[in-house]
This record gives sequence, structure tokens and C-alpha cells, in this order.
Amino acid sequence: MPIVIAVYPGTFDPITNGHVDLVHRAARLFDEVVIGIAASEKKHPLFSLEERISLAQDVLSEWDNVRVEGFDTLLIDFVHQQKASVIIRGLRAVSDFEYEFQLASMNRHLAPDVESVFLTPAEQHAFISSSLVKEVSSLGGDTSGFVPDLVEQALKNKIQ
Repeated sequence: MPIVIAVYPGTFDPITNGHVDLVHRAARLFDEVVIGIAASEKKHPLFSLEERISLAQDVLSEWDNVRVEGFDTLLIDFVHQQKASVIIRGLRAVSDFEYEFQLASMNRHLAPDVESVFLTPAEQHAFISSSLVKEVSSLGGDTSGFVPDLVEQALKNKIQ
């Protein structure tokens, strides 16, 4: 049986409990899961690429078949570099579908050998986004239910 490698791409600025939930689901489905953290400088991330990689590595260290890599290339090029055949995307709500469908269609056009797989997080994580977490944290709100403890502390340190 061939080994199936999946890439779960995103900015992960910061990694949330919703992301962790999807990694947990993906790690059970695929032989190897590569968390591809995009540099995404156009989005002006709060955390540097190195910080996002470090946080994700620490948070996801319990899974032996999960590794974290940064990238600043076209996603399909990164997927091919990783020898992956699957792109994992998370769908939190119906509103995510149209954008994700467009991305999947473009990726299929660019690389017909790569499949997109959509996973949904557990209901208690469906409303969590990195953007909302950063906003709540910046206004002094409690983010403990939305991100791992390590990330919550990093947010506090970064925002102060």
C-alpha cells in the first residue's frame, strides 16, 4: 500500500483549538500529515513565520505522524515538494464553502494528481477563527477556550 501524505495548509496565526481538532482527525485518516504554514506576508500576520512554526510544533508534538513546515511558494508546489497527494481544508460553516470550492477547483486545475479533502471541526470549535481569537485577545478577552494554553500565553506576550 502506498503511503498517503496530506498537507494541511494555512497561516495558523495563531493555531487554534479548531486547527488542532482537524489535525487530530487528519492524523487518523492519513499516514502522514504535513502542517504547511504559509508565510502570508500580505496578511500581515501577528506572529512571524518562525513563531507560528514553533507554536504549531509544540502544540502538535503528541502526534508521531504530524510534522510542521513553513512555505512561501505556491501551495501546489509545496504539496509536490512534500510528495503529498491530498490537501486538507477545514470547513467551519456553509459560508466557507464557496471560497474553498474555488480553491479546490484551481488546485485541481494546477495539479490533477492532488485531491482536496474537506474536514469539519467539532461543533464547539466551528466558530473559532484565528482572526477572532486575535481580536478577542487584543481587547483583553479570555481566549482560553479557543487556543491551547501555550498559544494563549504567546498571544498575551505578543499583544502587551
